[in-house]
Amino acid sequence: MHIYFSPLACSLATRIALDEAGASADFIEVDPFTHRTLEGRELRDVSPLALVPTLRTDDGEILTENAAVLRYVATRFPSARLAPEGAMDRARLDQWLSFVGTELHKVVFAPLFDRHAPEGARAYALSKAPARLDVLEAHLADREHLLDGFTVADAYLVTVLNWAQATPVDLAKWPAVTRYLARQRSRPSVARSLAIELPLYLEEQKRRSS
Repeated sequence: MHIYFSPLACSLATRIALDEAGASADFIEVDPFTHRTLEGRELRDVSPLALVPTLRTDDGEILTENAAVLRYVATRFPSARLAPEGAMDRARLDQWLSFVGTELHKVVFAPLFDRHAPEGARAYALSKAPARLDVLEAHLADREHLLDGFTVADAYLVTVLNWAQATPVDLAKWPAVTRYLARQRSRPSVARSLAIELPLYLEEQKRRSS
């Protein structure tokens, strides 16, 4: 299995999930601005939109879109219990994967990191954050995880919430969310994944400024 990733991007969730499963993969770093691997290969030759994560299975199948990749990992390694059983519980997992992917990742954080965002886009994105974080705050007020145990949705959520430190989004206004993020950062799979990718992110920043 090969995972195309960029340091601390949403592909971090796949690394966390694989660590939870005790599974290995070949991680291929992609520059988020050139969309090339560090060896100079075009990610577009593998994935048309050149986005991470992109997963290549052992038999050559290509899978894109974060939620789909995470669901594949959960299904591929069922003993890790990264997805619940039961129709409604599975639907709840999809609900939270969709919420994190659309309401937080794309609506709030993506415009804040987009260098080509038009004037006013960042302010508009910030205006959308409170309502969405209010929903998360209410849900996490008396919960350790999004569902009854750690799932791929938590791997995605901790990845996205981790971006707040690089943006004007102040999570301190949502104490349950803040506590959740602190707990997840101390989880071994999350801590190990961050320890791998943070140095790579700093190297990426160094290359960009040189």
